[in-house]
Amino acid sequence: MGDGMTEPEITEDLIAAHGLNPDEYSEIIRILNREPNFTELGIFSAMWNEHCSYKSSKKWLRTLPTEGPQVICGPGENAGIVDIGDGQCVVFKMESHNHPSYIEPFQGAATGMGGILRDVFTMGARPIAAMNSLSFGEVDHPKTRRLVSGVVDGIGSYGNCFGVPTVGGEVRFHSSYNGNCLVNAFAAGLADTDKIFYSAASGIGMPVVYLGAKTGRDGVGGATMASAEFDDTIEEKRPTVQVGDPFTEKRLMEATLELMATGAVISIQDMGAAGLTCSAVEMGDKGGLGVKLNLDAVPQREENMTAYEMMLSESQERMLMVLNPALEAEARAVFEKWDLDFAIVGETLPEDRFVIMHQGVCKADLPLATLSGSAPEYDRPWVETPPVSEMDDVPQIDPIDGLRALISSPNYASKHWVYEQYDQKVMGDTIRAPGLGAGVVRVHGTEKALAFTSDVTPRYVYANPYEGGKQAVAEAYRNLTSVGAKPLATTDNLNFGNPEKPEIMGQFVGAIKGIGEAVAALDVPIVSGNVSLYNETDGTGIFPTPTIGAVGLLETLDHMISGTARDGHVALLVGETTGHLGRSALLAEVFGREDGDAPHVDLAAEKRNGDFIRDNHTLIKACTDLSEGGLAVAAFEMAEAAGTGLHLDSDDTATLFGEDQARYLIACNFDEAEALMVAAGRADVTILSVGKFTGDNIRLGNSEAPLSELTEIWRTGFDVAHR
Repeated sequence: MGDGMTEPEITEDLIAAHGLNPDEYSEIIRILNREPNFTELGIFSAMWNEHCSYKSSKKWLRTLPTEGPQVICGPGENAGIVDIGDGQCVVFKMESHNHPSYIEPFQGAATGMGGILRDVFTMGARPIAAMNSLSFGEVDHPKTRRLVSGVVDGIGSYGNCFGVPTVGGEVRFHSSYNGNCLVNAFAAGLADTDKIFYSAASGIGMPVVYLGAKTGRDGVGGATMASAEFDDTIEEKRPTVQVGDPFTEKRLMEATLELMATGAVISIQDMGAAGLTCSAVEMGDKGGLGVKLNLDAVPQREENMTAYEMMLSESQERMLMVLNPALEAEARAVFEKWDLDFAIVGETLPEDRFVIMHQGVCKADLPLATLSGSAPEYDRPWVETPPVSEMDDVPQIDPIDGLRALISSPNYASKHWVYEQYDQKVMGDTIRAPGLGAGVVRVHGTEKALAFTSDVTPRYVYANPYEGGKQAVAEAYRNLTSVGAKPLATTDNLNFGNPEKPEIMGQFVGAIKGIGEAVAALDVPIVSGNVSLYNETDGTGIFPTPTIGAVGLLETLDHMISGTARDGHVALLVGETTGHLGRSALLAEVFGREDGDAPHVDLAAEKRNGDFIRDNHTLIKACTDLSEGGLAVAAFEMAEAAGTGLHLDSDDTATLFGEDQARYLIACNFDEAEALMVAAGRADVTILSVGKFTGDNIRLGNSEAPLSELTEIWRTGFDVAHR
């Protein structure tokens, strides 16, 4: 539809199709003192949808601890920034691309990767690491295989072409994701603390410049689509999914970092959800300025695009910046060298206005601050998740049979098929690749390194949102600690169902309370994040999945715990074991049960035991935290990585497969084990010898099987999910 043609009449159906309810539309009329036109309706829809405005969640997000001496920039910018010393900082964030990935798995996942990388380099950081957290439906669900292969291919294709190593992540399968997979993408980059770029516009009459790729019709309405539930019209939503080009993004990053070095950038913002609308409004709002755009100057790759389409397009690989006009020639030369568009498309205004001109006609004239700051904010009704009773019957199973069942499940089998499709070594600084807990990347040219992990156990959160929220943070903390890193800070990706249902909102509130308490106790503030709501299909919501991405620092590589177990090593268990089987992997995979309470998380014990591991890293040859599958799975994985057998003393089901928290498994020499026992006594830390690494069998109590047989099961267990 050309702009010369009649715009559609604003009807109740059109308002509803834009994700606005009648009260919200009435508020728009009150703000404008008139009815909006079609383009203005689209702009309000883009800024006031759940995905951009956080209208159901911001009341609760404000309660999260976000500050600390290590924090340079907390939530509200493109990404969070944390000091790592020596004038350097790490810039990181995690973000969802769930709805697009379910509709079009390859492009949905690829553009999720592209968006999170832009969030990082928009702030002046060169990306050094990526991770992803993926949740799919049941393995035998008709859509699962296509989604798994498409999503993994999309992430691998984009990341590999762009040239950033993927160093960690997780993959899970559960029926609650049958109608709504989750694709959470994480990226981190390095910057100098005196060369960070922010998005707040400053200066009046300054040129607003469009950078990068051309604008097309892909992704129009994408943010609004991501703020709604799915139903049987899902296939019609395919045009709302963006299309990515990693080679353009690579050029965009190099051009942007080069441009920043010229001094020409006053402020800069990635064009992500809601594209040109959201980026322009956020820059103006943060700087207390207005913005005027002339859409005739916007580089377009399709003919007869309307103002509405250009303002809501989510075409990828685009940025918006406010330019120092004295350096326009230098800035333009950089982008022309990289064969990217550089177009002055507007200017900053002294008054609070967002003005859109197209073909000489004013297509929108709105109060800018209202679009951002006056978006609706809801205190949604919520009901606390009712407490679940503890299990009264604790099942027993032959330990090797239990282990076999777990390691043959796609949930706990080796994920090598996934991460071997990702380039893990590009840039040459990856020290620890996926498959062994936290990933580790050297800070180039230094003796420092950064550790990365992503964690959540949705079964726990569903049973007990508060303990499950705490546990996600605690497990991330333990994964970083297990490689010797000091946990620095976290980013959250909060995936939930429909917040208009009080029980779903209750899950959200409970998880936020748990996360907040844990990040405070463990000193890992939340510095960035993303909320993804309405993850439902035909009224059935996903398991609540508040993914926690965490970053830790190794001040020197000497602090890293990087070895493997070997024949003759003692197996030491740090932390209290009560044999908690509620909501455990064993219960779900072997007995088909999802009952009992989530394990309790003692944050003081988490801190104490974590400090103990880091303080005594010189005595530890190999270390892993205990999580799903308990001692049996952790010990098997440690033995398998080392290619050595294992004898654990106990054959008790709860002791071997219980999922008590705040626990680590250590492999070390006998004399080191004695020294650790003494140190643990002084630190008031529980430590116990539970067996030894030896031979070529896995023996749990009196039950045993060849390591080679179990390794084959573990390495092929994921095949059913993608073949």
